[in-house]
Amino acid sequence: MARLILVTGFAPFGGEHTNPSWEVAERLDGTEITDTTVKALRLPVNCGRAARLVSEAIEGLRPRAVLGLGQAGGRPALSVEKVAINVADGRASREVDGGVQGKPVVRGGPDAYFSRLPVAEILRTLKKRGIPVGLSLSAGVYVCNSVMYAALHTLRRRRDVPAGFIHLPYEAAQAVRHRAAASMSAEVMANGIEFALEVIARRL
Repeated sequence: MARLILVTGFAPFGGEHTNPSWEVAERLDGTEITDTTVKALRLPVNCGRAARLVSEAIEGLRPRAVLGLGQAGGRPALSVEKVAINVADGRASREVDGGVQGKPVVRGGPDAYFSRLPVAEILRTLKKRGIPVGLSLSAGVYVCNSVMYAALHTLRRRRDVPAGFIHLPYEAAQAVRHRAAASMSAEVMANGIEFALEVIARRL
């Protein structure tokens, strides 16, 4: 069986026609990185369904690594997430005060999981390559957090499989529509994620 890195992205939501997370994942689908093939998976913007689909994909494909991608409009850089918590709040765009109405991503699961990506090395590599990047200590409580938590929970007995999540800024055209100052081109985002995947693949 071919060595796979599973990369997930999301469908557009909130009236958007595109989602940079899926644009990047789709662009990298089939790419060969250090004898490992990227397999892209598009997820719905729904906490329960997305968590279930990523878990099923991990069980079915048995990837050697898992990297989730999501949109975080307003952020100026790629954000490498450190922690996923066992809370899912299905209200879109409510990351600031969301969570009060949240339910567990996995009933009876641990309160949180830490990323199993080589976070420090990814940050160093992207900075050296000139890609704006930073560390984020919270993946929020919406669907991105649900996918990160579900992936790590599914892999809880497979400690040799790196898994984690990176948030992407708005693509330039989105930023114009939202009157947001921060954005990044799809090409720069794709380059940054490819560099991150190279770091991950070297650890396999």
